[in-house]
Amino acid sequence: MHRRLVLFGLGLLATGCASPEPNLYRLLPRPGVQRPGGPGLLELRQVGVPGYLDRPEIVRAGEGPRLRSLPNERWAEPLGDLIGSVLSEDLTLRLPGMTVATEGGALRAEGEVVVEVDIQRFEAGEAGRVELVAQVSVRRRAARNRRDTRIVRLGALPAGPDTAAMVAAMSDALGGLADAIAGMAVGR
Repeated sequence: MHRRLVLFGLGLLATGCASPEPNLYRLLPRPGVQRPGGPGLLELRQVGVPGYLDRPEIVRAGEGPRLRSLPNERWAEPLGDLIGSVLSEDLTLRLPGMTVATEGGALRAEGEVVVEVDIQRFEAGEAGRVELVAQVSVRRRAARNRRDTRIVRLGALPAGPDTAAMVAAMSDALGGLADAIAGMAVGR
């Protein structure tokens, strides 16, 4: 009898100590202004993401230089891969009649236009506003020396204080980045 009580107690203890299943989030593509007249194939290289964001937990800015990770709020896949796939979808929506291939994808292709993106900041600031800072380079293969490089700074205000609203605002900011890249790709 004593042994059964001990086993029952251990079972309750194990159940009580189990951490809750984490909430998984993904970024979603956003529609934008279509820009006809681009090259036939655009190659999106692997997106660079800073180390402090390269983690499963979603990161929010804290007070001053402090950051805080949300232990039970996680990305559904590595953030760099997620940004790359959604940015590819965003670009496809903005550049009709054009094929967008990603460097990390299963299909290999050399595009007439090569796009490189290095994310420098991408989180909600102290006031809750999402900040996206990225260095973008667009190069045309036909003119090897012709490269357009810019720093793109965008912000988006979440509809609410929760993580889902923050991630939706991040999707909006990423859509804004796609707008800037599409304009660079067609030369406008």
